[in-house]
Parts: sequence; structure tokens; C-alpha cells
Amino acid sequence: MKNKYVIGVDYGSDSVRAVVVNALSGEEIATSIKKYSRWIEGLYCNPSENQYRQHPLDYIEGLEWTVKDALRQCDLSVIENVVGLGFDTTGSTPALVDEGGVPLALKSEFSDNPNAMFVLWKDHTAIKEAEEINVLARKWEINYTKYEGGIYSSEWVWAKMLHVLREDKSLCEQAFSWVEHCDWMPALVTGNTNPKEIKRSRCAAGHKAMWHSDWEGLPSEEFLTTLDPLLKNFRGQLFTETYTSDTSVGSLSQEWADRLGLTTNVKVGAGIFDAHSGAVGGEAKPGALLRIIGTSTCDIMVVPNEEVNDKLIPGICGQVDGSVVPGFIGLEAGQSAFGDIYAWYKSLLAWPLSLIESDEKRKEIEDQIIVQLSLEASKIPVTPNDLIATDWLNGRRTPDADQSLKGSITGLTLGTTAPMIFKALVEATAYGSRAIVDRLIENNVQINEVIALGGVAKKSDFVMQTLSNVLNLPIKIARSYETCALGSAMYAAVVGGVYSSLQEAQIAMGCGMENEYKPEPDKVVVYQENYKKYLKLGKCKV
Repeated sequence: MKNKYVIGVDYGSDSVRAVVVNALSGEEIATSIKKYSRWIEGLYCNPSENQYRQHPLDYIEGLEWTVKDALRQCDLSVIENVVGLGFDTTGSTPALVDEGGVPLALKSEFSDNPNAMFVLWKDHTAIKEAEEINVLARKWEINYTKYEGGIYSSEWVWAKMLHVLREDKSLCEQAFSWVEHCDWMPALVTGNTNPKEIKRSRCAAGHKAMWHSDWEGLPSEEFLTTLDPLLKNFRGQLFTETYTSDTSVGSLSQEWADRLGLTTNVKVGAGIFDAHSGAVGGEAKPGALLRIIGTSTCDIMVVPNEEVNDKLIPGICGQVDGSVVPGFIGLEAGQSAFGDIYAWYKSLLAWPLSLIESDEKRKEIEDQIIVQLSLEASKIPVTPNDLIATDWLNGRRTPDADQSLKGSITGLTLGTTAPMIFKALVEATAYGSRAIVDRLIENNVQINEVIALGGVAKKSDFVMQTLSNVLNLPIKIARSYETCALGSAMYAAVVGGVYSSLQEAQIAMGCGMENEYKPEPDKVVVYQENYKKYLKLGKCKV
């Protein structure tokens, strides 16, 4: 059989990557990564206010650069036989758009206005709006949050869009609709960004926009305008139907075929969120909990419809039919900060290095901070008298979303060292993970294995061994470093006609596992008790 190739494009928090994959074998032929140029400079963000915005030009420039760069690494025979293109992005990362579906930040009058840009997943400026949604949903005839764990989050689309509309009335006249990043990319490259015609992601809509077939789509116009009259008419300018990512949204337009160096024969699939795509690339199947571990975490499972039936799992980030694998209910949970906590601590310790004039020397030391902390922390015994920390430095995503929560460390003395604090922070992220696992098990979700993906999973033995001990479960590490892009490539192979189902693509293109961490019984016993202290600390109110 003649080789066919697909491209998976993965938009993360800091960069975009494109991976060219052999659709028959799953072999990764070429990879290219580009950091967002404006984001690196810290533009449009204000961490002290939890404001994180990204300019659409970073996405456009990143797409063009990475795809062309990856294709430069390929033979002409590869380029000529690319049949599918798939996108995954962070989420919920929405932006207001005009009547033509153009993000407002691409219009000259709003080009430097953060409120006109894509509001990154970890932006928590909409805490007030999220709480208003929760209060209204609880007393409404239909609780539109019930398939999203019963608690709406400031990380999600309706809270964010309402916040920027309130914050900046100058946007209201031209804000016709909104679009998720994962929906805008496929629409852009196929040449149809009309907000009413974009094929919207089932994944994004079901987990973040309160979409469900039970109420024929999005929350009612009455609900939205009761929430705030600023949302008047938005529902009619959005969508009713949603699509799983094995659905083609069209072929590359001539413009984008030329810009990317491909042909108009390339089929483009409906978008998906990065974590859900990572679960696909990590070979998601019933009974497996897939943990996508990076700056934050997402915990993804797929379960048969008959296992869930009408049962609602409280405090998670949604249960959506087909959001991960068509034909199965996708469950999502996660932590608002994981690797970000370690990065914060590194930055804290590295502050004196700013006094060093040599950039090279400063970077040399900074690059060793986490490495050495991990090495020293791994030597510290696990005892009942250890420091206990909570992992909510960026709020809590699940269980039971509350973005107003803050992190904490208890038990500090004059004898406390930097590695001790690092150990406590790593354990806190593991305890937060344990709380998610417990919530799923309490609701009769069967977990047979844990599969970890992402940068932290690949890089840190100390973190992963601690996680295994706290969960008291073995943890397998997926072989592919690019599981999110690989998942998008698997979907692209279905859209491109190579396979008739995602399951077929997963079997043919999966890369398997490369490592496994097993619980250490002596530490498991101590962690069981220290986890109870974490839960007790988490109930304290200050």
C-alpha cells in the first residue's frame, strides 16, 4: 500500500508544534516547534491579576512557520501524499469575533487590546462571572452545568466572554459572536470563518460551553440574557450542532495550501482540546486514566455509555459523548497548576541570579535548579512529620472548581531547606491528583491503569515516582513525546480516508509505552496518612 501522511498541529500554552506522521505506521517523520513571539515577551499578560491573553497573529505565524519547517525536513514524496490535517489547542481559549468570524484583535483598532485577543485557558479574570453563572444555574429550571460537574469555572468560555464584554464596552459594537481557538484554526485554513457555519468541536462545546443535546444546544437565550443583557443574541449567532473530531470540516483553501506548501486535496478535521487529543495519542481506552502532565494537568477517561447512563459525576470538568473517542463518554478532570508550581518555585529561588550580568552564566545555573532540587528531594525520607502543602497556586480545577483558592505550605521551621519545600510542593501536586482519582472511584468509574503523558511525565523520575506512591498505582509513560500532536494526526488519518474509525487509527499508529513506575510500599503507607493531612489543611478557611 502506498504510504499516506498526515500532519498534527498542537497548540500549547507557550508554543505550537507540527508533526508529520506516516499514517500507516505512526512513525513521526518530522517535527517543528515555534514559541509564540509576543507571548515570550510577556505582552498582554498581567500575572498579578491572573490575566493571560494571546494574540491571534502568534497562532497564524506559528502555524505557517512550523508546518513549512516540518515539510522542509521531508522528501517530496511525503509532501505530495499528505492527506489530512488535524488541530488541537489549549482550552477553553476563546476570542470575540466580528460578523465575518475575524477575531477582534486582528482589526486595526483592537490590535493591542488584550480584551480583543484569545483568553488563554489559565486566565482567571472571570471568577466573578463564573460564580454568577453557578448561582443562576442552580435556581434555573434546567441546570445547564450538570454535565460539567455541576460547577462552572472561570477558565471556561461563557465566563470569559462575559468578563471581557463587561471590562471593555468598546468591543460590544463589533462583537458578533465568539470562537474557541480549536474551532478557529480549522475554519481559518478551510476558508470559512462565518460564525454561524463553523463546525464546532463537540469536545470544546460539551466540556466548556454548557452545550448538550438534552436542551438542544447551548443554554437558552433567556438564561444568557438574565445572566447579563450584554449576551443578548449571542446564542443565535453561535451553533446548535457540534462535531466529533473524525468529522471533516473541509479541505485546505487555495490560500492556505499555498502558504503551507500543500495541496487543496488535504482534508481538515474538526478541532479538539490538547489534553483530549493527547489521550487519543496515548491510546485511550476504557479503564485507563490518562494524565496529561505539563504546566497544568488534564485527566481524561473514556467510558462506555452504558457504564455512565444518567449518572452525573460531581465536581469534574464534564462528561461528554464523543469528546475524546466517538461512541464513548469522555470524562475530564485536572489541576490548574502542576508544572507551573515547580516553575514558580524555580523562579522564586532564581531571583538573586538577576544580579548576575552574564546571561550565559545565569542560564547555566537556572537550568540546574529543578534538576538539583529533584536529586536532593529524592534523598529526603518520607515521614509523618513532613511539610504539607496545597497545590492551589492557580486555583483548583477539580474536584469542585474554585479558582479563588490559594496555595499554602505548613510546618515551616528555621531548619526547613529549599529541597524540603520542593518535596512538599511535588507531594501537593500528587495529593491533588489523588483527590481526582478518589472522586472518580467514589462514583464507580473503573480505573485499571494510569498512563502519563507530557513534558513532566517524560522528564522527572522524582515527580512520577512520588505520584505513583501517593496514588498507590503503577504509572505507565507513553513512548511518544508528541502525544497531543499524534492524537490530532490519528484523527487526521480518519478524516483523510486512511482509516474508517479512530480505533483503527490508534491501533495502527500507536507508539506504546516506554517506562513504568510502581508504588514503593513503605512510602505508600506514610503517604496515606499525610494525604489525610492535606485534605484537612484544604478545609481551612483564611
